[in-house]
Amino acid sequence: MARAKSEDKRNAILSAATQVFAERGLGAPTSAISQAAGVAEGTLFTYFPTKDELINALYCEIKLELADAMMSDFPRRAGIRNRFQHVWDRYVSWGVNNRAEQKVMQQMMVWGGLTEESKLAGNVPFLEIERTAEAAVAQRLFLDRPLEFIRATMSALADTTMEFMRRHPDQAEQYRKDGFEMLWSAATRKK
Repeated sequence: MARAKSEDKRNAILSAATQVFAERGLGAPTSAISQAAGVAEGTLFTYFPTKDELINALYCEIKLELADAMMSDFPRRAGIRNRFQHVWDRYVSWGVNNRAEQKVMQQMMVWGGLTEESKLAGNVPFLEIERTAEAAVAQRLFLDRPLEFIRATMSALADTTMEFMRRHPDQAEQYRKDGFEMLWSAATRKK
């Protein structure tokens, strides 16, 4: 009879994968992950039959953690600028406090093995942000640029802001505010 899977072992594998991928990239061997998790490599494959399945599961886990950080207390009734500032503040704070997860997420976003199912599951918690962006476009608040471009610009500026917040913790709050102001100025129409 097969032994029941342990949630603790699954979480240990995902946590180890985060650390190993952050240090060595997605090409790191599963043997390094199982060693870091304190489990046999066969145990890793009991929980995740392939390395691709492990990476897809990790993607979904990190996206859920990020959604929890960004969407808690989301000001649904506030103006668009306030909603975007909330998202920005929570996102860059999460990235500063979760460097390994943020680094692995960057790698996974350009990795060709994410399944459509994982992408969809990872995006569902962020539908409120998507609706806010669509409202900004509909109200002609944003420049006439594709939302993909605006998202990519936000991501690049957030990465830069996080790095400066890490390097200069005594000025982190100012960098967070300045980063948002730069984003807002670059993405919106001048009035």
